[in-house]
Amino acid sequence: MTPTEIRALIDQYIHAYNRKDVTAMLLTVHPDVEFKNIADGVVNTHTTGREELKVLAEQSVAIFSERHQEILSFESSPHKASASIAFRAVVADDLPNGLKKGQTLELSGRSEFEFKDGLIAKITDLS
Repeated sequence: MTPTEIRALIDQYIHAYNRKDVTAMLLTVHPDVEFKNIADGVVNTHTTGREELKVLAEQSVAIFSERHQEILSFESSPHKASASIAFRAVVADDLPNGLKKGQTLELSGRSEFEFKDGLIAKITDLS
């Protein structure tokens, strides 16, 4: 994949995420996609395959009344890409972890992507 194709695919994924359009998000990922979320060095979420990612994505849609990821910087090679991400979200309802309805979260992190067959094959979110 060219750098332009990689960036366009990631932009398509991020835009779908921001719109809470799970179907459009899944169009950008490989059937065997692997997703990991790592916070403070600990893997707190891991899925394998499009169906597991779909379940996770549908669950996360309900958690936030608003959410937005913005790419701050971007680097890519033929099979990998890395993006610094700013994340902002508003909690939809009180959550068991102590977050309260209406609370705004602002985080920064990095997302790493790998590709296969012209699709995103691996996503690792680090914060």
